[in-house]
Amino acid sequence: MAKMLIRVDGELSEELLTAFPQLVVRRHQASTTLTGDMADQQELQGVLNLLTTVGIDVVEVVSIPDG
Repeated sequence: MAKMLIRVDGELSEELLTAFPQLVVRRHQASTTLTGDMADQQELQGVLNLLTTVGIDVVEVVSIPDG
């Protein structure tokens, strides 16, 4: 399991955020970050695919080291 941070361009709607109950949401000016543990690459890819499908631009994906 790896902790990941996903930064997207813009703010996500409350409805869309319900698709990611396992992630912590932080809204920033003109962007949103989603942070949480991903079980594997397949789970991460699923989150990224859904964001892309609904037209959200993913700006950054970062692995956060434990500690």
